[in-house]
This record gives sequence, structure tokens and C-alpha cells, in this order.
Amino acid sequence: MLKLDAVVGVKGLFDERGALRSMGITCALCHSTVDDSFAAGIGRRLDGWANRDLNVGVITSLAPNLQPIAELLGVDVPTVKKVLASWGPGKFNAELDKDGKAFRPDGKPAATLIPPAFGLAGVNLATWTGFGSVTYWNAYVAATEMHGSGTYFDGRLRNPQQFPVAARSGSWNTRGTSDQITGKLAALHFYKLVIPAPSAPDGSYDKAAAARGGALFAGKAKCATCHVPPLYTEPGHNLHAPSEIGMDSFQADRSPTRAYRTAPLKELWTHQKGGFYHDGRFAGLREVVDHYNGHFVLGLTDAEKTDLIEHLKVL
Repeated sequence: MLKLDAVVGVKGLFDERGALRSMGITCALCHSTVDDSFAAGIGRRLDGWANRDLNVGVITSLAPNLQPIAELLGVDVPTVKKVLASWGPGKFNAELDKDGKAFRPDGKPAATLIPPAFGLAGVNLATWTGFGSVTYWNAYVAATEMHGSGTYFDGRLRNPQQFPVAARSGSWNTRGTSDQITGKLAALHFYKLVIPAPSAPDGSYDKAAAARGGALFAGKAKCATCHVPPLYTEPGHNLHAPSEIGMDSFQADRSPTRAYRTAPLKELWTHQKGGFYHDGRFAGLREVVDHYNGHFVLGLTDAEKTDLIEHLKVL
């Protein structure tokens, strides 16, 4: 399968005799899936889709030697395994090796949902909390999460109060002796910006209700104030303080921005599994609409909420 390049997100390197020499992972492991056209888990690749079935924590816990992670975090291996097991499918804690925070104040895992990687053309800041651009995050993940050999720099992460692990390890200033990352960032950036965004399939929404919901989106519900069409986020510095959106600050405080990004809403129908918001705290779109209806005192009726949800399914 590896020789045929048929395992999404996993690459094998073979010697001249055809024997497997080494293997590694790519962006597609987390940000692609398949359409199940042949069988469950087997089909045509869907690039940019959030892989909400992938259990990164369990896979990582199977590594033969977790001692380096334990030493980095200042804990023992059983604690590392407990943390990794807590993530669940479709989630990843990309800040754990920077701030050492494994759980939220309420005791739930600090891991966040894997987001889609399509629909990003024209979008300024990436990630749930706007660490930086798409290119910034590609370098962050490649050099400090996947530990490829290359360069990554962000002086904001040397703050020992906010990012004690990064300040101690020096990961904020990663310098691989043979840079295999920087030269690939431009092409990767371009590709991600042109990944086609899938349209909602016919029959998956109520067309009449969606049309009514569109008027609400731009009017009474005030969604378009922040989720500006056709980007469905704000052009410019698309960040908000937690208090502005009625959200606790835990995840925002793990970012140099201490804010939440206005997430692009395109193709929400592709990544409903696992819930909504950065940590999946809202099980469905109805819970999201209820939250904003209460926070902004919008006065939406139950019928209007239903219409708005149908519109969100087709963005």
C-alpha cells in the first residue's frame, strides 16, 4: 500500500531493493480523508477535509519511546499516555509542547478539533486563535510538531509565563541543520489556497428554509457582521476578545494573540462530526445558534433558528 502511495497521509521511503527504509507523515494525515466510495475508509482522497475519525493521541501513545515527551513536559510516561488517551478522535493539542497545558480548568482535555484546510483563500489568520497565517502554521507544525528538519521562529513563544515549555526547550527558535521545510512553504501555501471547497449535496438541506435563513444571516441574526461573505470571516485582523463572543479565555490565553479567530464558515456540513467551536463544546449547530442568540440578545424564534441552520449547511 505504501509503495502505491495509497495510505492517506503516510509516505514510505524505499531502498533500491524495494525494502522499506523509513516512513513519515504529511499534512494529509489530519487534513484529508476519503469518500468511502469503495468501502468504509477506502475511496477517493478528499484533500482539505478535517479528519475527525483520526485518533492522533492513541497513535502517538503507541510510539516505542515516549520518554523524550515526558522529559520535555516534566512528567512521567504514564502521565503522557493518560493525556494522549484523553484527546479522542479528531482532536490534537498543538500547544502542549509549548505551554504544558493538558487539561482545561473544568478537567476536560485541552485538545482542540482538527479544522478543515480548504476555503482559506483570502483569509488572514489561521488556527482557532490566530497564531499566524497559513504559512506560519505550516512552519510551526512541520518544525515543532512533526519535527522535520527546518527553521521556525516566533519570539512571542519565549515568554516563560505563557509558554514555559517552549521557553525552556528553545522550540520558539528552531534551526534544523539541513532545512527541508522553508523551501517547501510557498508551494504548500499555494496548494492549500486552491483546494476546491465542496458544495453541499442536494437533499442535505431544505432549500426554501435555507433561503429564508440567508436573509436572517445578513439581517436579524447579524452573522454577516463578523462572518463577511464570501470569505465568511472578517477581512483584516479577524480576531475577537473572548468576552466579545461570550466565551471563556482558556484557549485564547494559550495563543500569543489571547483572542479567538472568526472561523470561516464555508462548508460546515463537511465537519459536523465532533461538534463546533475550537473544542467541540457545542454538539450541533442548534447549540451554536442558541449561544449567540442568548449572548447578543437577538430574539430569534425557533422557526428562525431552524431556517438559519439550514442556511449554514449550504455556505
